[in-house]
Amino acid sequence: MLAFLGVVLGILLLVGGGTALVKGASQLATRLGISPMIIGLTIVGFGTSMPELIVNTLASIEGETALAFGNVVGSNIANLGLILGVAAIIRAIDIQGSLVRREVPLLLLVTTIITVMGLDGVLEGTAPRIGRADSIILLLLFGIFIYITVREIARTRNTDALISEIVDNPIVHSQTAGSAQWILILAGLALLFAGGEVTIRSAVQLAEQVGLSKAVVGLFVIAVGTSMPELATSIIAAARKESDLALGNLLGSNIFNSLIVLPISGLISGIVIPAGGISDLVVSWLFAAALLPVFFLGKAKLTRPVGAVFLLAYIGYAVLRIGMNNH
Repeated sequence: MLAFLGVVLGILLLVGGGTALVKGASQLATRLGISPMIIGLTIVGFGTSMPELIVNTLASIEGETALAFGNVVGSNIANLGLILGVAAIIRAIDIQGSLVRREVPLLLLVTTIITVMGLDGVLEGTAPRIGRADSIILLLLFGIFIYITVREIARTRNTDALISEIVDNPIVHSQTAGSAQWILILAGLALLFAGGEVTIRSAVQLAEQVGLSKAVVGLFVIAVGTSMPELATSIIAAARKESDLALGNLLGSNIFNSLIVLPISGLISGIVIPAGGISDLVVSWLFAAALLPVFFLGKAKLTRPVGAVFLLAYIGYAVLRIGMNNH
């Protein structure tokens, strides 16, 4: 019980630290004259993935690569199954612009590449892993993603729905005194690192006490917990009828997890894919692939019934995966 409470405390510290860091950094950037669009796309957009980045960095340093793998893949699956499903049930996700729609096939491509990297070891008869060479390739792909995104923004900045919704985000326009901004940033960083350390140590104890593998704890305890910022952002965006922001937040988070969080972990120590990990990668790929017919056929709309299917699919996967409990 104490180990579980420790995980909860650690996640609360992570979420609180991430929120403070994003708010302080956004306000500082505004004070420095950076455009609201850039702030929304970078600091606010990627800031929700800071808990995953801190947890994975510390886990890799401490050799807990099963937790690191479970956190990234579990967060990606939770974003598309759990969070997107809940957001669509609250209000149907109706995509208006082209920026978000272009990220859907890009996310599928990235997920395919990572899955193939994981299968490489299986095909060669060695332990599947995401090594340092794989990690460098993924980081290079992130550079290409940023280039494509910036070029597309320059072309559609005055017409795309996502840009308008990002610029209107209240976080981008919030203001406090200059000293308070630095306090928020420093406090956010402190809370993130403290939360990451508490989460990892408690998660290891929890896995040992309840007999679950560290990968499963990473997939469904840490991953869901560190995805709370995405859940809050997407639900608020859906309630405000900001569909492009709701989906764009989740797609951006998954791409950041896949092309920054995972390769940084791999560069530190290399990630050995745990038992059952290949299945997790395939499930992540299936969720990404399921978005293609939804947003490229018909009216590009994720309806409430389809959102319910996504949510039920996530719950079914969770029940099956925990039942397998591969060590």
